[in-house]
Amino acid sequence: MHRFSIPIAVLTLVAAANACKTTTEATATPQVTTMDNVLLAPWTGPHGGVPAFEAMELAALEPAMKEAMRLHLAELDTIAANPEPPTFDNTIVAMERAGAVIRRVETYYGIWSSNMSTPEFREVEGRLAPAESEYRSAITQNEALFARVKAVKDDPKTAQRSPAEQRLVSLIYDRFARRGAMLEGAAKDRYAEIQRRLAELHTAFGNNVLADEEGYVSWLTEDQLSGLPDSFKAAAASLAESRGQPGKYAITNTRSSMDPFLTYSDERGLREQVWRNYYGRGDNGDAHDNNAIIAEILVLRDERVALLGYDNYAQWRLEDRMAGTPERAMALMEAVWPSAVARVKEEVADMQAIADRDKAGITIEPWDYRYYADKVRKDKYALDSDEIKQYLQLDKLREAMFMVAGRLFGFVFTPLPDGEIPVFHPDVKVWEVTDATSGDHIGLWYLDPFARTGKRSGAWASSYRGHTTFDGKQTVLSSNNSNFIKGAAGQPVLISWDDAQTFFHEFGHALHALSSRVEYRTLNGGVRDYTEFQSQLLERWLFTQPVIDSYLVHHKTGAPMPAELVAKIKKAATFNQGFSTVEYLASALMDLKFHTVDPKGIDPDAFERETLAALGMPSQLVMRHRSPHFSHVFSGEGYSAGYYGYMWADVLTADAAEAFAASPGGFYDEGMAAKLVDHLFAPRNAVDPAEAYRAFRGRDAQIEALMRDRGFPVPKR
Repeated sequence: MHRFSIPIAVLTLVAAANACKTTTEATATPQVTTMDNVLLAPWTGPHGGVPAFEAMELAALEPAMKEAMRLHLAELDTIAANPEPPTFDNTIVAMERAGAVIRRVETYYGIWSSNMSTPEFREVEGRLAPAESEYRSAITQNEALFARVKAVKDDPKTAQRSPAEQRLVSLIYDRFARRGAMLEGAAKDRYAEIQRRLAELHTAFGNNVLADEEGYVSWLTEDQLSGLPDSFKAAAASLAESRGQPGKYAITNTRSSMDPFLTYSDERGLREQVWRNYYGRGDNGDAHDNNAIIAEILVLRDERVALLGYDNYAQWRLEDRMAGTPERAMALMEAVWPSAVARVKEEVADMQAIADRDKAGITIEPWDYRYYADKVRKDKYALDSDEIKQYLQLDKLREAMFMVAGRLFGFVFTPLPDGEIPVFHPDVKVWEVTDATSGDHIGLWYLDPFARTGKRSGAWASSYRGHTTFDGKQTVLSSNNSNFIKGAAGQPVLISWDDAQTFFHEFGHALHALSSRVEYRTLNGGVRDYTEFQSQLLERWLFTQPVIDSYLVHHKTGAPMPAELVAKIKKAATFNQGFSTVEYLASALMDLKFHTVDPKGIDPDAFERETLAALGMPSQLVMRHRSPHFSHVFSGEGYSAGYYGYMWADVLTADAAEAFAASPGGFYDEGMAAKLVDHLFAPRNAVDPAEAYRAFRGRDAQIEALMRDRGFPVPKR
């Protein structure tokens, strides 16, 4: 139910915080100096300039990052030293303009980090982490710069500026104030030390997870494929051959490989092996074990916010979110948890009944859940998930997303010929996005769809350049990244229903970037427990009638999904909601528990087990992200103490979906589409999220919609 894009900490404090880490293979090359470093150069070419991905060399990265950081700090020092009194233009706008070089370098850094990582890159990443931390601290601890920002914030003239400009000033001021700008002496020095060490630990955590994803592959032979669909077997064979194991079948240690294997494989012993490999990432007591790193991260985060006067890390983190406090976030999750756990018990009972009927002689374990859930789905709803998959072609789903974007946003996506726009891997394709009415260029959309060695698992969206107009119009460069298993040559890529929802979800992030109308760069950011809402909402268009009729077509016959199959899917809409809700909520609750407890002396493994036991976690499933590989929370701070945000956003999603369903034109109602774009997508972070939602809906969102959406009992007010 929940889709994830895992952001790594953006290196520039004043840049928008919706980037995701990325990576490329590199060979040994001569050291590159800053004089001829392509990573530092302005982007050239069509569409306002594009990244020179074809010219990337790893040897250029370290000197480029160091020079880019130096240049940005020098720009900020110049602003801070301006003898003129601080004004919105000479301080705030000047800061928005600064940092162009490092934003370009960060784009390349991101590609190496998430899309095409290598051991050589990770060495560079490890060396750069302390320098990046010092750079960020140098910004927040620039007293003269902060004094100018504060002066602009306190200037009565600021109150006369537009609401968006007032919000821009507040956001920049808060970034300084909430990151130690007002600390002095020993506290200031200690804050910087903590930041430097956390940067090292976040990097190490993420690299350990990636190492375990790359290091554990289950190699199968022909006699171990019972139950697996032909499309999955073909993809696994192709993957094995690409890894030098022709004649075998590769099950990689990623969700896109693990999930379908656990759903279909009849080999229970192999299901357990694949399950343990996946959920044991970062927890194997070896050089890549993350438990000690988690413990140190928690202690340092707690110490850091104590310097700022907060009781715990979650209190600091949620202060500027929609939830406001850990207590409000916890209250939402605790309101849903009992119903979700009760539903799991019902689901397990149904599964156990089938296992007993089939004389399997087993008690349902976590590696059985997906397998027997699929049997229950067939038994109760006559619904075969592999049958559904025959209608879910990756290319067709992409075209469906374009259709939705056209109907709702007025966007036209035109594929660009290979070679016209530089890309970092042959799998990456690029589309130009234009306005359907005016024909105006809006931006480019890059798609990197397939799994490969060195690419982190999951799905995510990132922006190489956001929309701005304050310094001349800049158009959007947006990217979606997935880990689908590439099919055999000439065969369509068929994906699961869950993966199809994820595809739509991540495209929602891209549409959020492409629809931006903000003037200033910082306003392209977002409030974390709100920004997932727009993407979760876009998932709802996957099963609308125009998509069903024209794009959910059988990969062999081209026939649309039959009405009886559509009816079965709708009837089973709340099927397995216990599993999906509990596995997510367990992770979100653990995240908040980790960040509200005194972490001194904490044993993360024991704390996880004890906390889940106290919550009444069903034994037949585990957290969606166990702590040792919970990259959302421990490889950076984008989602730390904020993973609950998917549930918060789900309340908004369910409530907004009901508004669309009740409108005369349904999900394609023109009036509702206009409100969707004008209030929920185009403003980005230029408007307070609560105000934006009220402008769209006419009131605040209500939890009752979420409970109805999941088929849970609706609480009485």
